[in-house]
Amino acid sequence: MSTINDARQTAGVKPTKERWVLVLILLLTLLIAYWDRVNVSILLADNAFLTEMGIKGDPVRMGLIMTLFLIAYGLANILLSPLGDWMGPRKAMSLSILLWTVSVAIGGFAAVFTTLLVSRVILGIGEGMHWPMQSSFVKNWFPPGERGKANAVWLIGLMGGPALAMPFFSWVLAAWGWRGTFFSLVILGMIPLLIIWFYVTDHPRQHKRVNKLELDWIESGLKAEAEQQKGIATETLAQRIKSFATDYRFWLLTVNYFCVASIWWGTMAWLPNYLKEARGFSWNAMGALAALPYVLGGVSLLVFGHLADKWGRRAPFICFGHIGAALGIYFGAHAPDNLTAALMISAGIASIALALPQSWTILQQIVPSKAVGAATGSMNGLANAGSAFAPVLIGYFISVTGGYVGGLMFLVGVAVLGAFCMAILSLKKY
Repeated sequence: MSTINDARQTAGVKPTKERWVLVLILLLTLLIAYWDRVNVSILLADNAFLTEMGIKGDPVRMGLIMTLFLIAYGLANILLSPLGDWMGPRKAMSLSILLWTVSVAIGGFAAVFTTLLVSRVILGIGEGMHWPMQSSFVKNWFPPGERGKANAVWLIGLMGGPALAMPFFSWVLAAWGWRGTFFSLVILGMIPLLIIWFYVTDHPRQHKRVNKLELDWIESGLKAEAEQQKGIATETLAQRIKSFATDYRFWLLTVNYFCVASIWWGTMAWLPNYLKEARGFSWNAMGALAALPYVLGGVSLLVFGHLADKWGRRAPFICFGHIGAALGIYFGAHAPDNLTAALMISAGIASIALALPQSWTILQQIVPSKAVGAATGSMNGLANAGSAFAPVLIGYFISVTGGYVGGLMFLVGVAVLGAFCMAILSLKKY
């Protein structure tokens, strides 16, 4: 009888799309998170900020601003992501947003370089808790066949954040000075915090706006996936970690993601300074050109996320992204013309965007559900902790050689390493 009643209730009713509303909320959250991270990239090209912090003419200490954030971020991913599995992604993400909002407030009041570094460490801890929860939400709310598109949508925040932030902070800097960039972030941080706390739930079954048709679609896909994984016990933390730590595929993905993160953070930290100081662009031109790679990357996320879902293969797209990054950065670094150099490097950064959603989709494919938070935190944490040294290494090469080419060649090398790792998984049909 209940089956008949269910059929009557759903006759003529369309399934809701709350899972896609959720992924748009994840996009907004990540976009604002990246604004918190990249405002210092613009500030590294501002003489008033560099002078007041006492780091003008010191590229190693300039790189340290991003490096300390990344070390804290990487460690928090590893150590705190299991906390998210325990308390649920909604509470964990809300706590992380609160922490990063406090951190930018401290940065705005900083009078000395040490205080600024403390604020960056707090930001790293808060955002280190946030990232794994994005993946946990996708795992809980999407059947496997839709995760490539879902990951591609929220990962647009990786591209949209810097693309919007570069011109926005250039404008705020001119209007209200460098402290204004921090205080504007305090206000923006409250937006995702309120939405996550009052609207989002850990699972679709808990959400009042999800109807039966959408819930059945999601849960049927999750049930089929669970059947494939039921032989793997992951009840304790040790068992969860063992389920992926002994898998060579996880380590290939992690090395790949270290390479992605090194290129990502290395270029993000130094691109505005490179365009303004080494290539001689004006503030307005620098803001536009610094945003260009992330605009192109956002397009590639959507296009190739759809193609990967349609083809059912991920690793070849990641491999192609690394190769494109290596070629773009190499030829951009050696281009005699300033505009050509900027466009080539932009194409290289946009290429690495291909690797972002596909890396997470492969991870969600090979890791059991109850271990996704720990696996995501481990991969993201190890990769970002290792890549934390990319900004300061680039600064070191600048100070030693007096130019940017050596640092850019370091990024070319890690792109080649990432392509090699993904070539192996490509041969394994992932």
